[in-house]
Amino acid sequence: MTAYAMLLGAASRSGTLSADVLVIAGGGGGGGGGAGAGGYVEQTGRTVSLGVAYTVTVGGGGSAGTNAIDGANGSNSVFDTITANGGGAGAKDNSNGINGGSGGAGGASSTGNKTGGAATQGNSGGGTGYGFAAGNSPGSSDPYPAAGGGGAGAAGASPAANANTSGAGGAGRASSITGSSVTYAGGGGGGNSSTTNVGAGGSGGGGAGGVPGTANTGGGGGGAATTNGAAGGSGVVIIRYLDSYEAAYATTGSPTVTVTGGYRIYKWTSSGSITF
Repeated sequence: MTAYAMLLGAASRSGTLSADVLVIAGGGGGGGGGAGAGGYVEQTGRTVSLGVAYTVTVGGGGSAGTNAIDGANGSNSVFDTITANGGGAGAKDNSNGINGGSGGAGGASSTGNKTGGAATQGNSGGGTGYGFAAGNSPGSSDPYPAAGGGGAGAAGASPAANANTSGAGGAGRASSITGSSVTYAGGGGGGNSSTTNVGAGGSGGGGAGGVPGTANTGGGGGGAATTNGAAGGSGVVIIRYLDSYEAAYATTGSPTVTVTGGYRIYKWTSSGSITF
């Protein structure tokens, strides 16, 4: 089919349909503290126009830091007017946490309490947003426990001063947009001077201390296990609508397409577009 014919075909579609949308940003990279999950935004019954191309942006996970270098925030994911904010990075040791979709934790501290980063994810573009703050890292001594990053369902855990084990990442949030319940956007666990006493990753792809966030969940990276933090997991965008409507006219970015439970479901793990 020629480009001109394709243009005419798309233009011949008119009207609207109702779609459900889930947009999750990339998780932050762990530093000394656990990183925050990517922001989580969902909307049911969103009205989209037929014959119109909508851009889909899938945010990458933030790069890893160390106990001496902050990690990097995750990148935003976007569909139409909905923006999910990249997760907050885990900070280096003796530093406060970093704000993001869900907040990243401060690193292990010998100089007093380090506050967790705040969650910046609110409602966006008609969707309902979720994100929680990181825990607080206490002033401490060896093994220098650090807090967990925030998740889409709960705040990161704050360990007690001189606790043996670091704080767990905050739990993620479950969605059934694909037809079965899947949890996304868990926070990264806090780092520790011991490789065996790091914080657990939050449910939904959060990495334990020293472990990366799971790809395409928006999970936060774990904080430094002795010296090295871990990268955040990339985000994901999922759209579904009733299969009584015909298939999308065109997509880019190679989304996975399934038809189940009365819905057509499009899942992007890399950036692209959709023309309904």
